[in-house]
Amino acid sequence: MKLVIQIPAWDEEEQIAAAVRELPRQVRGFSTVEILVVDDGSTDATSRVAREAGADHVLRLGIHRGLAVAWRAGLDRALALGADVIVSTDADRQYAAADVVTLVEPILKGEAEIVVGNRGVATKADFSPGKRLVQRLGSWVVRRASGTDVPDATSGFRALTREAALRLNVYTRMTYTTETLIQAGHKNMAVRSVRVGTNPPVRPSRLFRKTSRYVLVQGANILRMSALYKPLPVFLGLSAILFVLGSGLFGRYLWFLATRETPGAHLQSLLLATVFLVGSFLSFLTGLLADLISINRTLLEEILLRQRRHEAARGAEDRDDARG
Repeated sequence: MKLVIQIPAWDEEEQIAAAVRELPRQVRGFSTVEILVVDDGSTDATSRVAREAGADHVLRLGIHRGLAVAWRAGLDRALALGADVIVSTDADRQYAAADVVTLVEPILKGEAEIVVGNRGVATKADFSPGKRLVQRLGSWVVRRASGTDVPDATSGFRALTREAALRLNVYTRMTYTTETLIQAGHKNMAVRSVRVGTNPPVRPSRLFRKTSRYVLVQGANILRMSALYKPLPVFLGLSAILFVLGSGLFGRYLWFLATRETPGAHLQSLLLATVFLVGSFLSFLTGLLADLISINRTLLEEILLRQRRHEAARGAEDRDDARG
């Protein structure tokens, strides 16, 4: 079996060499371990330093496209390299490299298709109290949205089987962590979590500099992915809320009309009730339409899965021809 460890990197000239050298070159259960660095359009010498440090493969993207795009590009290259299991880690050495062994163990035992490293965000010393709270709350929301039981949903230290890597899609540019967990849950993949160690931070996070923006982006991603994979419950829930509000205001108007008010009083309640009830009806129709569209998306994902399998197989054939 082959293990490919991929590292998305953007302007990581100072850290990439240590990140590559710290990774294990032998892991029990695998005959081959290779390191792939995905240079996300760096303006420094990230690619050159990675090669000099011993990276087996360097994939350079022409321009900076964002972590999620680089991560998906790394999965595609790892699949073409014949990876049976793919581990993703960060270039800033946030995660303890030795715990790659711990991360792949549930996959080797046949217990999981995706394994997420748990940093212990509730007690992580270098996280502020506000960040700990946000991380715990966000992970709880992701667990509810995905049906998985992952305590650290934003962890980028992950292991995936070949089949899981083929089936996952990325729709955002900034971060893939919560999005892919929600996908995995809705696609009935076996997801597990293991406790992993971390290293002291070497620099502030460059993905989101403000916690408020992080919360907004992740919240929007969770809502979008929930609507993408379960549109009917989302839109029916919205429709029910609007219907209750509209019915309440309409009932209020009728009560005042029947008891003590003149016919022209409280027209604002009637108008607002009409808006809510019309919105409820439109949300209901939108949910039905989105549910039909989701069937088409499922078919398109199946076509994409077959294409990826074909490309991965062709890459393996080309590699065997080159060796021969």
